[in-house]
Amino acid sequence: MAKNEWGMSVYPLVPRHEIVGEVMEVGSKVQKFNVGDQVGVGCVVGSCHSCDSCKNNLENYCPKYILIYGAEYHDGSITYGGYSNTMVVDEHFIVRIPDNLPLDIAAPLLCAGIIVYSPLRYYGLDKPGLHVGVVGLGGLGHIAMKFAKAMGAKVAVISTSPSKKKEALENIGADSFLVSRDQDQLQLLKSHKKLVLVGDPKKPLELPVFPLLQGRKVVGGSLIGRMKETQEMIDFTAKHNVKPDIEVIAMEYVNTTMERLLKADVKYRFVIDIGNTLKATTS
Repeated sequence: MAKNEWGMSVYPLVPRHEIVGEVMEVGSKVQKFNVGDQVGVGCVVGSCHSCDSCKNNLENYCPKYILIYGAEYHDGSITYGGYSNTMVVDEHFIVRIPDNLPLDIAAPLLCAGIIVYSPLRYYGLDKPGLHVGVVGLGGLGHIAMKFAKAMGAKVAVISTSPSKKKEALENIGADSFLVSRDQDQLQLLKSHKKLVLVGDPKKPLELPVFPLLQGRKVVGGSLIGRMKETQEMIDFTAKHNVKPDIEVIAMEYVNTTMERLLKADVKYRFVIDIGNTLKATTS
């Protein structure tokens, strides 16, 4: 979004999602939250509330969903993200953070966490004893692996980097590690099983059809998660102690962080301490 790589950015742009904090004030019609509550906001802050997706509590699939930054809100204004000390959000798009879940740990779950939690649940990959493969050991992959393990699955990390084997097995807790090229992944998928995509590659994928036909394999997709599911995911995390690996940084370190991200120099999610490091502005 910052570099308009998806062709949808609106400038000036104040980015960031995965926001956590404390309720400072509530409107007269707010019913779910009180001042002082620990809360979080993920990727979506609005939807039409009238389409089939919205009526079925699938706000993330509403054709008019509103992103947390760089999108046009109901009143015509542009949404701004988490690089700020305050923000106003419709209570429907807020989740409650349990007291036993630290805010810095909760933050990456509001996008990266729900992106992988939702397909695990929806596609039935949350049953004890199942074998789940996670392609890529990064910001999303390491959380997917931890969720799948907490659900009782046997987890294999699939990577193009042999150097990640020790990290996957010893530090993250994978049951096995496979080195594979992208074009090999359908061959690794057993018959009657599912391959679920949660990322948007820069180049269109070439999908070999014959391996799908031979094994009655399914290729599916998933986009973040609905609000009720996001709250469920947060509560699951607190109950099962599923913690993403994070590095907390100060606001003035953001530009360096962007450079490190381009080099994949992070294990595995940066969290910006806005509350303590964002310098106040004067009018």
